[in-house]
Amino acid sequence: MTPGELRALCLSFGAAVEDFPFNPETSVFKVCGKLFALTALDARPLTVNLKCDPEDAVRLRAEHPDLIAPGYHMNKRHWNTVTVDGALPDRLVRELVEDSYDLVVAGLPRAERLRLDRP
Repeated sequence: MTPGELRALCLSFGAAVEDFPFNPETSVFKVCGKLFALTALDARPLTVNLKCDPEDAVRLRAEHPDLIAPGYHMNKRHWNTVTVDGALPDRLVRELVEDSYDLVVAGLPRAERLRLDRP
């Protein structure tokens, strides 16, 4: 997956926006003001921090120890840093980004979740 593809994927979800609160190099993707992905799109290797169910996070780290690590500068229980250099299947990366978005949306107040469902 290329940096452009990762960016497009993150922005493809309802109400997703890209923000740069830390510096111009670090893209923060949010839904309703809540972070679901964080990446430096120009970094090599390309990595992205994604929210993850704690049990899934441990399993994924064990299955892909060189490519998925505890979230860098994040709560290690709930966040993974995923290396997006082509070694992981793009399908898995897409699923991990979608899961991160879904976890964040699930934590939003009901009124905000309902607004996301409307066109």
